[in-house]
Amino acid sequence: MKIAVSSLTLLCISLLLFSVDASPPLNPFDVRRHVSTVTRYDVSRDTSNVASFSSAIPDGCEAIHLNLVARHGTRSPTKKRIKELDRLAIRLATLVEEANHEGRFEAPKIPGWIRGWESPWKGRVKGGELIDLGEEELYRLSLRVRDRFPEIFSRDYHPDLYPIKATQVPRAAASAVAFGIGLFLGKGTLGPGKHRAFSVVSESRASDYKLRFHDNCATYKSYRESQEPEVEKLKEPIIEEITSALISRHHLNFKRQDVASLWFLCKQQASLLDITDQACGLFSETEILLLEWTDDLEFFLLKGYGKSINYWMGVPLLRDIFQTMQEAIQANEENLPGGMYERAQLRFAHAETIVPFSCLLGLFLEGDEYEKIQRSESLDLPPKPPQKRNWRGSSIAPFAGNNILVLYQCRSKQTDQNISYHVQILHNEVPVSLPACGTEFCPFEIFKERVVDPLLKHEFDNICSVKNAVGDVVEVLKPCSWSCKFFNFLSGFFSSSQPQQEKSEL
Repeated sequence: MKIAVSSLTLLCISLLLFSVDASPPLNPFDVRRHVSTVTRYDVSRDTSNVASFSSAIPDGCEAIHLNLVARHGTRSPTKKRIKELDRLAIRLATLVEEANHEGRFEAPKIPGWIRGWESPWKGRVKGGELIDLGEEELYRLSLRVRDRFPEIFSRDYHPDLYPIKATQVPRAAASAVAFGIGLFLGKGTLGPGKHRAFSVVSESRASDYKLRFHDNCATYKSYRESQEPEVEKLKEPIIEEITSALISRHHLNFKRQDVASLWFLCKQQASLLDITDQACGLFSETEILLLEWTDDLEFFLLKGYGKSINYWMGVPLLRDIFQTMQEAIQANEENLPGGMYERAQLRFAHAETIVPFSCLLGLFLEGDEYEKIQRSESLDLPPKPPQKRNWRGSSIAPFAGNNILVLYQCRSKQTDQNISYHVQILHNEVPVSLPACGTEFCPFEIFKERVVDPLLKHEFDNICSVKNAVGDVVEVLKPCSWSCKFFNFLSGFFSSSQPQQEKSEL
């Protein structure tokens, strides 16, 4: 009997140890979190700090104004990329045929999905539109924002109280509509959901200096054109190494362009279709991390801290946001009847808007890098895996990624007459500390003195009319004359009437 009990005990212990060993890791690798700016919002979003976001707001403080700058939601591949995937299908069929002809079927075998693979977007002649997932992202975001700031969204809708702006690109405008549907849900008389109509305003691409400044900045266009080949050279060794590994592993004669296209397919499948065992399955975890890094490296150099012009050109947006804050403070202090002043300004644009604006605020820097950019010094490239880094496209600008700037009015406990104003920044709904303030709840005057004022000296006309930049400091010329502005407007107008290059359409 004792022996039976001992055996049973040993069996239980063995089963327990086996169950512990067999349990999955706490944070299993999820390729969907490593596809840079192609990441879905629900995959990227860190919910750990969202629930406690209000706890950092001192007693006696009330939100009185809000600025939202959001990227459009998840979209389908653009027309240019759809054609690339069609070419990839033909190329994969050719590679399989070559392998059949040469009898190369030794292990590891050619992945079965490759044989006869066709692009899910085959036959599509249009692309880049907001998909159902993208609509849902913005709709759900609006419900959360409304619930968190009831004091701001308690008023009846009026376009002067809640202006909604989007770029002329359809996916940005559709994102604005999806957000508005949720924001004003139940506040109208239309249909069972009691929806209401609302306006979305767009500027012409040729004159949108606040949300599509990258389209209207000659200096930036010149810089980007000159640097794109250099960026490709930086990425080339990684792509070459992975190409060799894939040839050895899968016995197909891949070229570098094949690997680049397969990585693009991997991102689209993982993010849009939740398919992670086809194109993504060709790569090891280490290779995926390296490919993600090459994407992050590219948008660091061409959209982020790689060059000051990348974010200085976003100053018109910062100026507009700061002006709305000043007007809200003035209106609040004048006690306008019923609080009838602009409560929130809601903007919907692109990664080329979100990334430079995040850089203007000094987000996602390492160590002493904030001091460096204050001195217009260049920064080191983002650390290569396996080193950790703050600069990650999946966190900075996923689909529906956003920055929310909330203006608070705070009253002293001793007397209601002692009023102060503070700014809180939420990135993807999570409070972040501004390097210039050293806190998540920044006094308005410090925000003005340390963040806004130093940047407002960079006039858009000055820095974007320059053809040459020296080092990392843009040469400042005299303001553009009226005739110069008219010429730039005509140039932008006629260029915008031509098919847009999709490389900047994120």
